[in-house]
Amino acid sequence: MVTTKDIAERLGVSVSTVGRALADDARISEETKFRVRQVASEMGYVGNRAARMMRGASSNVVALVIPDIRNSFYSTIAHELSKNLEAEGYQLMLSETDDDRMVELRHLRELSATLVAGVIIVPTARPHQESVKLLRTLPHLQLLRRHPSLGSQWFGVDDHEALRQATAHLVALGHTRVAYLGGPEELPTGAERLRGFRTALRDAGLPADAGHTELSPPSSVDHGRQTVRRLLGEPSPPTALVLGSVRLTLGVLDELAQQDVKVPGDLSVVGFGDEPGFSWWGPGLTTIGMPIQEMATGCALWLMRRLKNGAGNDGPYTSVSPGTLIVRGSTACPAGKPSSRTA
Repeated sequence: MVTTKDIAERLGVSVSTVGRALADDARISEETKFRVRQVASEMGYVGNRAARMMRGASSNVVALVIPDIRNSFYSTIAHELSKNLEAEGYQLMLSETDDDRMVELRHLRELSATLVAGVIIVPTARPHQESVKLLRTLPHLQLLRRHPSLGSQWFGVDDHEALRQATAHLVALGHTRVAYLGGPEELPTGAERLRGFRTALRDAGLPADAGHTELSPPSSVDHGRQTVRRLLGEPSPPTALVLGSVRLTLGVLDELAQQDVKVPGDLSVVGFGDEPGFSWWGPGLTTIGMPIQEMATGCALWLMRRLKNGAGNDGPYTSVSPGTLIVRGSTACPAGKPSSRTA
């Protein structure tokens, strides 16, 4: 392994000069820094990050703490964040919690111990008190979900309005038996999406029993399959279904294809997220598109500015992006009932 001593001998300078040059020390001339870096690159030198961290320097690693990498929203966010951070000389590290607050705590302990530069977190429903304390010592922001104990820096989506628009679209087509399948109400995203669904029904003057709700773990593909199977077997099944998570949408679409349900003839469907295959699933899935790239870029820029300015997490910052209703072929008027409204 190439060391700073090897570089020093090659250049005929002291080891301390090499170390300072590689650390961009102001006491070393730009010419010397250039020569040291050039030789270090030629010799294949790899800096000892652990040693630098023992001296109190933070790393160039930014952690993304998410519930489930299988959710394409999070994997796409990770990809976009990685590209944005790399352009600024930072590296993305991924931690997966499976929505378990104790797993979340273990990850945060490790990240804190390694002096990670910053954290972008999609928090669990009830973060452990120690997690709250650890995050107070790190530059961080919340993504998608917002928990009041973790500060006031948050990048999210207007979940209420997104689900209100999706449900209103179905009501405008003439549907009066609409089911909603979404994530748990204890999560802020789940609560806001459910509220948007109920708001659309109330604004349309529909009775309380016009809407049927089913709440489940947001990452449960199987729950999506099982729930739609049960709903379709009821004496008066819904004529329309609106979904509140990507994973639930995948489960529902799989079950509808297995049962050969006619969409939208037998059932109109509004999904959540816009997976690459959603545009060509069946007649094309009407769905709620998420502003993933914009959110990832915004998160990266905010965190980079905060790290460069050396500020804490005191000042509140909120960025709310709109979802987009993408209308395709999976929604139509109920059989035998023309629409009397404008979608």
